Amino acid sequence: MYFCASCKVHSCSSGDFSNAPKGCPSLSNDMENLSSLYQDEENLKISRASAIVVSDRYGSKTRLEETMDFARECEYKNLGLAFCIGLTEEAEVLRKVLVSNGFQVESILCKTGHLSRELIGIHDNPVAMCNPIAQAHFLNEAKTDLNIVLGLCVGHDSLFIKYSEAPVTVFAVKDRVLCHNPLGAIYQANAYYHDKLFPSKD
Repeated sequence: MYFCASCKVHSCSSGDFSNAPKGCPSLSNDMENLSSLYQDEENLKISRASAIVVSDRYGSKTRLEETMDFARECEYKNLGLAFCIGLTEEAEVLRKVLVSNGFQVESILCKTGHLSRELIGIHDNPVAMCNPIAQAHFLNEAKTDLNIVLGLCVGHDSLFIKYSEAPVTVFAVKDRVLCHNPLGAIYQANAYYHDKLFPSKD
């Protein structure tokens, strides 16, 4: 239905819709109603803050610096950190950086509660399951202004975002093979990773 990832025209960026492909979402009758949602108080605050942050010294700030700038622009002071046990050291450094820059930080580990994987019907591994719903619950309880995801597994991040009451931003994602840089697979999709990513049709 929508194929923006294959579009070469990008009328949405240029503003010239004369060559916009059929089915371009920019031409949808829904666009006017969708645009009006930016006037919602919270949406306006977040969209303005993110626009200001991205244009300030464009390309010269790290994701960490931009995250702090975004929080300041939105006047978010109490930040939540939902992190994976495999990135405990990174979470501690991130927490120290945020605190040093004037933020209050509430942090919740993925294994909180030590729930058995038998709860979700998995009986072959005795390790405690990840508990993103609880991570969101406790950060909601702490009344965080903004929650930061650090290295939650695929799917666990989905549940965390689903149950978080505060807006969520992602600082880093989990990729055990590529040192948490999943774009590495994309950059090598036509080279070293080609056969793995594009299964043979035989």
